[in-house]
Amino acid sequence: MKKYLSFFRIRFSNGLQYRAAAWAGVSTQFVWGGMTLLLFRAFYQTGSQAFPMTFPELSSYIWLQQAFLALYMSWYFDNEIFDSIISGNVSYELCRPMDTYTMWFIKNMSVRLSRAVLRCMPILIVAAFLPEPYNISLPVSLSAGLLFLLSMTLGFMLLVAFSMLIYISAFYTLSPMGIRILTISVLEFFTGAIIPLPFFPESLQTLLYLLPFASIQNTPFQIYNGYMKGNEVSAAIMIQAVWLLVLLASGKLLMKQALRKAVVQGG
Repeated sequence: MKKYLSFFRIRFSNGLQYRAAAWAGVSTQFVWGGMTLLLFRAFYQTGSQAFPMTFPELSSYIWLQQAFLALYMSWYFDNEIFDSIISGNVSYELCRPMDTYTMWFIKNMSVRLSRAVLRCMPILIVAAFLPEPYNISLPVSLSAGLLFLLSMTLGFMLLVAFSMLIYISAFYTLSPMGIRILTISVLEFFTGAIIPLPFFPESLQTLLYLLPFASIQNTPFQIYNGYMKGNEVSAAIMIQAVWLLVLLASGKLLMKQALRKAVVQGG
């Protein structure tokens, strides 16, 4: 465990060096979050139909989405891992006295966390002082805040576990680009990154909430803003935990099979 923690600290410290990129990201996310809120505000002001979320709930959801974008961005993949598989340099990884799956998992976690640490606080602080109803509010209760942290951790690990499956798929393909594009499209749509899942037709919501994608960012954000309450929260967190175990076990198994069949050619 000590060697993995050391590896995590090294990658995390390295990620903290890119402060200029972080401030550029913060500016972009403020603009994008503001545009998204104004777009939804225009729909809300029409009053033509009832909306599933109140606008303050939606505002908190959007700002959480922007603050923790680095944790849940579906389009981030470590090109070094893909390059090592395609070029055969993964053989060097296998020589290290570390489990390759765990090492790659921790590497992805550390990079995402380092970027989120640099970006989240400026967005949350400024969003808290915006005029109502465009601001982010505090969690609806102390218990909701604690459950939000638990759910956010599970969702974060769930996304990394899902990303690991995409890395492993590169052992079986000539190019990972196709599956990356498909994965990004699916994740962006079904995680609620484009449209929050409560705005989907009710006939689809039951299925969407059972899929692993809803457990990534949709669940923690809905716990925070109070849209999920009571037994819904317990069930949602249970689904997160189950899917995390399933994806971790699947990733470990697929990685073992991939490395067993992998052939590295050349000198």
